[in-house]
Amino acid sequence: MSTTKIGWIGLGKMGIPMSQQLVKAGYPVSVYNRSKGKEDILRAIGATTAATPALLIQQVDLVIIMVSDDKAIHDIFNGEDGLLSAKTSGKIIINMSTVSPAISKQMAGLCEQQGNHYLDAPVSGSVKQAEDGTLVIMVGGNESVFEQAKPVLEKIGRLAMRVGDTGAGNTAKLVINTLLGIYAQGLAEAVVFAQQNGIAATDLLTLVNNSALGSPFIKIKGEAINNDNYNAAFALKHIAKDLRLAKDLGLSTPLGEAAFETFQQAESTLGEEDIIAVIKEVGK
Repeated sequence: MSTTKIGWIGLGKMGIPMSQQLVKAGYPVSVYNRSKGKEDILRAIGATTAATPALLIQQVDLVIIMVSDDKAIHDIFNGEDGLLSAKTSGKIIINMSTVSPAISKQMAGLCEQQGNHYLDAPVSGSVKQAEDGTLVIMVGGNESVFEQAKPVLEKIGRLAMRVGDTGAGNTAKLVINTLLGIYAQGLAEAVVFAQQNGIAATDLLTLVNNSALGSPFIKIKGEAINNDNYNAAFALKHIAKDLRLAKDLGLSTPLGEAAFETFQQAESTLGEEDIIAVIKEVGK
């Protein structure tokens, strides 16, 4: 059993199974979440809770954050009872949220002023990979701090890889999610094009999955299309947000621009559905 005390902030669809991996691995885990009902899920398997981020960081050696966007990160660090209000030092703070490189650089600077360490470490994968502990984790920050945190990250993912200094993990994640948006739109367009020309979606997807183009993504999202199941594993509003962040970072390639435009258009009506609900937008 590890003696590293871990604090966890953010118990959404990804945060719950990710933090559960650490409890199962034997780490002492304390959690904070804005809505209190979700904390009970972790408490039931042995985690403790903290009333505020400030109280949480005082109790632990390492804090992991998994929330939705830049605003949430700003509030967690700079709020009245935020992480920075505790005036701690020597802590490692790992932000696993998909946010902008800019907010990571800003928060890393504030952490450094207090004598704490910051890593940006977003993940590739969805709820199933979080439940299986097989996420891919891309990390930006100091190499020696990364090496200290790596054993913890390896309980959450099958690969934890440092790709550069602060913000590099966020940048890598936005690149990957740009490709994800392109993949999703490409799959949706292929199915719509096939159906418009008399080829059933089920037949097309069988052909694709048995070809060099087959992939776990196409298999999973193809099944969703076949079953008309658009319950969100990864909500369309999140890819729309990620593409906006990528655009802010300079995304201007032809396919990237096309995905950006499509998902922005789809977000208002399809935002709460799964990413592959983009088929409803391209099939209009």
